[in-house]
Amino acid sequence: MVKLKHTRSTGILNLLIAIVITLTVNFSYLLSMMVEQRENNDQRNKNEHAEFRKPEREGVLRLSRDGYGYMLSESAPSPEHPDSVRIDSVFVNNRKVKWYNLNEGDSLLCTIFPPRGGSNPILDEVLRQNGNEINAPMIFDRPKRDQDMAMQMLYYFALSYLLMTIMTARIHKQKFLTRSYMQRCAMAVAAAFACYFFAPVINWQTGKSVMIFNHGMYLDLIVMLKCTVVLAVAVLYGRIYALLYRQQQILLENEHLRNENLQTRYNMLMGQINPHFFFNSLNSLAMLVRDGDEQKALAYIDQLSYTFRYIIQNGQNTKSTLEEEMAFAHAYGELFKVRYADKLFFDTDIDPRYLKWTLPALSLQPLIGNAVKHNTITRKQPFHVSIRTEGGTLVVSNRKAPKLEPEPGMGIGLKNLRSRWQLITGEDIRIIETDDEFTVRLPLQKPIAE
Repeated sequence: MVKLKHTRSTGILNLLIAIVITLTVNFSYLLSMMVEQRENNDQRNKNEHAEFRKPEREGVLRLSRDGYGYMLSESAPSPEHPDSVRIDSVFVNNRKVKWYNLNEGDSLLCTIFPPRGGSNPILDEVLRQNGNEINAPMIFDRPKRDQDMAMQMLYYFALSYLLMTIMTARIHKQKFLTRSYMQRCAMAVAAAFACYFFAPVINWQTGKSVMIFNHGMYLDLIVMLKCTVVLAVAVLYGRIYALLYRQQQILLENEHLRNENLQTRYNMLMGQINPHFFFNSLNSLAMLVRDGDEQKALAYIDQLSYTFRYIIQNGQNTKSTLEEEMAFAHAYGELFKVRYADKLFFDTDIDPRYLKWTLPALSLQPLIGNAVKHNTITRKQPFHVSIRTEGGTLVVSNRKAPKLEPEPGMGIGLKNLRSRWQLITGEDIRIIETDDEFTVRLPLQKPIAE
């Protein structure tokens, strides 16, 4: 469903950009068509009001090597020089020569555009050629301007959409963006080169719209320029699209990781409330109630409720202060002391200046739990857990007294603690284990205010 949605949205985006590119590369054509239409309307209005009629001229055609020519004609003598004969020339462009199939020495009767700014008049339409009336079906076979424009727009739209599709195809399935981008660029260049020969152009010899491969002249600079612009825009668009897609993927991956982190934190929270610890705590409370020690039972309930409350509240926080962690460690340790009366001791030595320093929440709980879980605690061998600060570092250590029958464990408590520490603080904890002692050094972080 996601891939379908991605493909559909990409297709719509490619369609819109292809329309923009088509209008851009044909902007000059559209502008000239509008200007020509306006001039035609103005000229039509002028003719209607002034009964304008183009002047006619008769003469002999002389052609140059370049294909254009001049029609030479004798003009009437002027009043100032009644005996002189003046030769006038009418410019004939090469297109008109080809349209009417004119030859050197042809006697022509034609209409002309009057001269402007001292230039020669220009041939407009041939009426007679060598005394014969002439029709120019080639002129009338030429497609109308709007039809020509429609073919141009359709071709460049199809070319733009094709290149856009090539540059955005299968991006979501490719891992090596740079390599795949170069491959798509090569495919786009090949497609543009092949499509170039199918571009519509006007054959000025016949006036018909043909494709370049049927035109006879394979090098059309205007078409090459337009195709190059379309290709350049498509290549640039493909790069931008790939970068935007990659950025979107990173955002989605970050969101996915954030959700996984929340799930991990929830699992960790549930893991903190160990069922064995919970049942042992209830057994210890039941023992205090059976012994009738009401004060200790009430104190135990207070410590137990504080411990669970702290775990639930700080399971949703990233960091906590050392002061908060030590308060939790005190309550957590008191729960164990009921089970190990006069056998378990916590030696704390915290410098007050570090109380506002921070560390990842619930860092002491797994350390204290592992120390109690994996070591022998008897009246003959009381067990001590040391929690102290040393130069901006929280140190938790205990002597090693392994149980004869070790309790089963997953061995992931310290790994999770180290991973959380690196993720939250960017630093690593140090685990030092010898034959006699187990020590964990936790670097504290200064408050931002300090």
